[in-house]
Amino acid sequence: MTETATEDQPKKTKSPGGFLGTIEKLGNKLPDPFWLFVVLAGVVAVSSWLGSLAGMSAVDPQTNETIEVESLLTQENISRMVTDAVENFTSFPPLGVILAVMLGVGVAEQSGLLSALVRAMVAKVTPATLTFAVALAGVTGSVASDAIYVILIPLGAMSFHALGRSPIVGAMVAFAASSAGFNASLILNITDLLLAGISTPAAQMVDPDYHVSPLANIFFVIPSAVVLALIITAVTELFITRKARELVNHDHINYEEVSFDKAAGGSQKSSADANNAVDAHAEDHAGDADDSDSGYDFSDDEEALKLSRQEAKGLMWAGIALLVFLAGFLALLFIPGSPLAGPDGETMESPLISTIAVPIALAFLLVGIVYGIVVGTIKDGSDVPNFMARGLKTLLPMLVLFFAVAQFLAWFEWSNLGVWTAITGSELLQRWDLPPILMFAGLVLLVALLNLLITSGSAQWALMAPVIVPMMMYVHVSPEVAQMLFRIGDSPTNIITPMSPYFALALTFLQRYYKRAGVGTLMSLALPYSVAMLVGWFLFFVVWYLLGIPLGPGAPMHYPAE
Repeated sequence: MTETATEDQPKKTKSPGGFLGTIEKLGNKLPDPFWLFVVLAGVVAVSSWLGSLAGMSAVDPQTNETIEVESLLTQENISRMVTDAVENFTSFPPLGVILAVMLGVGVAEQSGLLSALVRAMVAKVTPATLTFAVALAGVTGSVASDAIYVILIPLGAMSFHALGRSPIVGAMVAFAASSAGFNASLILNITDLLLAGISTPAAQMVDPDYHVSPLANIFFVIPSAVVLALIITAVTELFITRKARELVNHDHINYEEVSFDKAAGGSQKSSADANNAVDAHAEDHAGDADDSDSGYDFSDDEEALKLSRQEAKGLMWAGIALLVFLAGFLALLFIPGSPLAGPDGETMESPLISTIAVPIALAFLLVGIVYGIVVGTIKDGSDVPNFMARGLKTLLPMLVLFFAVAQFLAWFEWSNLGVWTAITGSELLQRWDLPPILMFAGLVLLVALLNLLITSGSAQWALMAPVIVPMMMYVHVSPEVAQMLFRIGDSPTNIITPMSPYFALALTFLQRYYKRAGVGTLMSLALPYSVAMLVGWFLFFVVWYLLGIPLGPGAPMHYPAE
């Protein structure tokens, strides 16, 4: 019996119990996420007023500047809320990245490339192997920065459904891996550069000649990617698969959103059929999907999973196009004199890396066009912008939500409440006189808790590093270790905080598949991943540390280096 099958499956007669069931019930009593962030913005405004009255302040350890909580309820700031509202929205970091990537992804999706690609992949794996593959792709996908969420969450849902498993579980695996595993990867990425750039001046407060390399943690983060993927796989197979059945009524999932034969470009057996599929997909849907998809024929998926000869040919040519694109990308990145090479040969500072969303969008655009031309889903130039528009259409609910999220986060920053919390929390750790392992655990826990409020890893590290790094050096712990501990505490809680814009993004995707999903549904499914990854990753580090294995080339475990 498959996870998603509705036949011979007992109907849900009672609400799920237990701790996670309680979380789901309470969480789903919260208002719609849009109104939730409106309420939170009001809470920030009132809290900033109270904090200002109380004289709440903290000293920035890097600049020695006194940071005071600022009231948002002054005439100046109230005026700012109005005048800066549009700028808050348009400058919201995830907005541009997601829109840009979706222009390319939209073409790849609507042409049928993504459907064919995932069907080709899942046809060769078992359900358990699929879980690990999606998890590892998500963890490593941090190289694609914010774009990985838009790419992998729907692919995870579709691929799981294609194997007869819950698409909700597939979406959660992708979200957990992409978000909670953000600080681990099989390859060097922009996170390594950003954190090292912050750690170096912090370390130089103690040792002016100290330099933290972007490769400082590479020996540890590479196996960490595999470890986190294994943790996600274990949590999924041993717990989430069953819990999702309890929390989500699969009779009410919109299976058309995750079915390859219903998706754009899905299971075409001829060029004519391909065109008909795309034309059908182009029609506007009348209202929301029916709550009940009990009439869905799951036997269709077995046939839909198979690739036609034309689809296989399309994938081959798309692969060739991708190789050509990558060759050009690497040439522009590494060839001396390239207009897109990094200054002074610094590869990681190249515009191609710092704005990775653009190359990703172009890559999807190119391979989508090539595939579409080969299989016949793209007949003339007008099809490409039409596909882009259809891809963006799916983001409309998210854009509405992002407007509220952007205002809330801007107000939170203006108030200095986040800065005050981070500095005060860091100073608490400095007062503790604990054995190394307990001190490490305390630091990881502190970072994890602060990450519930400040979800930008680089921003949080910029605030904490000037305190944490020197403090650790004074107790003979290297900056590289301090940085790695921060990474362990930083990302696992990303999936359980509504403060993260990607929490809202994941909820948007979840509601596409299951309209009844709420904040509580997402929170209850995400919490087991968060706890397991936080504990498991830290224990893996403890073993690594006790064995004395370097975290990276020339990266000592102790200061000064032994």
